[in-house]
Amino acid sequence: MKLSLEEKASLTSGGGTWHTTAVRDVVPALTLSDGPHGIRRPRDSSTDSTDSTGSSGSSGDALGLRDSVPATCFPPAVALGSSWDPGLAGRVGAALAVEARALGVDVVLGPGVNIKRSPLCGRNFEYFSEDPHLTGVMGAAVVTGIQSLGVGACVKHFAVNNQETDRMRVSADVDEQTLREIYLPAFEHIVREAGPYAVMCAYNRVNGVHASRNRWLLSELLRGEWGFDGLVMSDWGAVNDRVAALEAGLDLEMPPTGTDEEIVAAVRAGRLPESVLDVAAGRVIRLAERVRARPRHDGGWSAEAHHELAREAARASAVLLKNDGVLPLAPGLRVAVLGEQARSPRYQGHGSSHVVPTRLDSALESLRTAIGVTFAPGYRLDGVPDPELEREAVETAAAADVAVLFLGLPDAAESEGFDRTTLDLPAVQVALLRQVAGACPRVVVVLSNGGVVSVAGWQEHASAVLEGWLLGQAGGAALADLLLGTHSPSGRLTETIPLRQADVPCHLHFPGSDGHVLYGEGRYVGYRHHDTLGTEVAYPFGHGLTYSSFAYSDLEVRETGTNEWLVAFTVANTGERAAQEVAQLYVAFEEEQPTRPRHTLRGFAKVGLEPGASARVRLPLTGRDLAQWSVERGGWRVDPGAFVVEIGASSRDIRLRAEVTTPGDGYLPELTGMSTLGEWLAHPVGGRVLRERLRGAPSGSEPDPALLRLALGIPLIKFRTFGLGLTAQVVDDLVAAVRTHSDDHGKRAARTDS
Repeated sequence: MKLSLEEKASLTSGGGTWHTTAVRDVVPALTLSDGPHGIRRPRDSSTDSTDSTGSSGSSGDALGLRDSVPATCFPPAVALGSSWDPGLAGRVGAALAVEARALGVDVVLGPGVNIKRSPLCGRNFEYFSEDPHLTGVMGAAVVTGIQSLGVGACVKHFAVNNQETDRMRVSADVDEQTLREIYLPAFEHIVREAGPYAVMCAYNRVNGVHASRNRWLLSELLRGEWGFDGLVMSDWGAVNDRVAALEAGLDLEMPPTGTDEEIVAAVRAGRLPESVLDVAAGRVIRLAERVRARPRHDGGWSAEAHHELAREAARASAVLLKNDGVLPLAPGLRVAVLGEQARSPRYQGHGSSHVVPTRLDSALESLRTAIGVTFAPGYRLDGVPDPELEREAVETAAAADVAVLFLGLPDAAESEGFDRTTLDLPAVQVALLRQVAGACPRVVVVLSNGGVVSVAGWQEHASAVLEGWLLGQAGGAALADLLLGTHSPSGRLTETIPLRQADVPCHLHFPGSDGHVLYGEGRYVGYRHHDTLGTEVAYPFGHGLTYSSFAYSDLEVRETGTNEWLVAFTVANTGERAAQEVAQLYVAFEEEQPTRPRHTLRGFAKVGLEPGASARVRLPLTGRDLAQWSVERGGWRVDPGAFVVEIGASSRDIRLRAEVTTPGDGYLPELTGMSTLGEWLAHPVGGRVLRERLRGAPSGSEPDPALLRLALGIPLIKFRTFGLGLTAQVVDDLVAAVRTHSDDHGKRAARTDS
């Protein structure tokens, strides 16, 4: 297909806010849609009112945030991630694809898989977890589901986009090891396992370079190392220099800025190789071929069936934090439902992911239909105190056996575009809780929030706390299902709930200043920080209660290959209700002086069991699960020695443990004259060679322990004046001997591996 220079340049820029550019009848325009948890297609997107300069018409809402075609609003990632159920996430992804096809959408802009570095991030409702393994598994499931019907998924925001404050300019300053172990693995897993058609670059800078023009990020890492073969597009408005971005590996600028002539001029002036433009335009064409190869879908979808799927996902996602036995609500109780959010639910966050739902359930109406309840709103959603509403709620609670109080963050508290400044609930809501607790003997708190809120200051007034997150359009009915015991809660926390904001690992660094945010906590994000230091938390990562109980037994760790194991154990339902357990596998390292997080999540399984039933769970473990990123080696490092396999119901509820050993990866570090005496002695080859050499050196009495410790930190070459016979020539000979022996060791290891 022969395209002109101008046509190729046009392909690397959008044709409107929600469309790529069509070229004659050869390359069709593709329709893109926000859609991490629902298809948000603006009503006028078929005609696209944005012109080639990116300006909108008179509506003032070029992105169509306030008026889109109705679609199913599934639970956002904050909730869906808490289900710990990749199969369910894949079904939600497939349902998104069905609706995308029915609405003429070719590429869904999601999922968002950024790590929850701080609970204050205003967009945390769009992200899965503080843990990269869980994020990667859940994100890959959504991508696989979306693309199962030929609709493209676009994973975002690549990379290190963990705050909204100054998001278009801020530089995320983060060391290489932290990047590799925390902020990149979810993207890597999804690219390698699910093969997304597209990746969206972030707004921010990464170590000083904007993600949209970061060659290391977009070309060397994403394509060269991970093998990504899809298209890289910009976040909306993320490109500052189209020529530099194209050369770095960005294929598509969205939306258009009317700067195609810059690309043409750069090619003609020799500043941009035309081959670079050919590759980018070719990727746009390949994306079009991928999504157009599917059969056309002209029908609709079953709104009722998708609503029921949304209800199932919401049920699986709510997390029962606390319960003294008041839940599930027993038949015959007088139940008072309190709180405006029971009647006016918050079910999603604000910003580009805002979906117009096909219908909306409220918890109040669902409970009324099921058992009949009294109701009082109790507070205003704007947070302004209203004594009359409070008085009415307290009187209603006093006449009930149980008060179910709905609390949460208002719409204005969290959104794309800005970060929260506090973990606290609105003061009027906490004050109402205290009054209600004084009037009613048993209070159940149901929370609605897209980011973690503090519970430490008020949870003693509640008999039970059900974290409802933002549950999508069917969340109200799902909460009723859980409160009444029709289903047992099965969600688990994907992020730690701290006691105080000051306990958050990045508290002293977030959100930065002067255009920079320092990731000073390094790899110690979330539970990696709290569990390594043993700090007290309100609720740990992975926590969640059910209406039953579970026992773990018979842990077996069987070696299946070099640095490969199969971990097997039994989970039994020892309670009286059918329920689901989330069994979690952690790899732990026990060190007096921590050099890495104490343990990390490396596998999980959600198991549904009838009372008295049991199941054998099997999870794989590989060398990569033990590895740390080595900056010196520029790769993953597996050290020989012992580690511990932990099986538990949360990061702090470990039920089974087994010590295992690994031979390591066979790598022998290079020794030089500037390597310390301690490094020489610890080296399997260098220690032997050095000791053989020192046998003939003059010796006196036993060395003083303090002097020996001092000596261990001295580079070997520095001993040439200490009278030990370690001249510069001797050190050179030792280095050469070690290199020879190490080369032989490497050859033997290679033969063994083969």
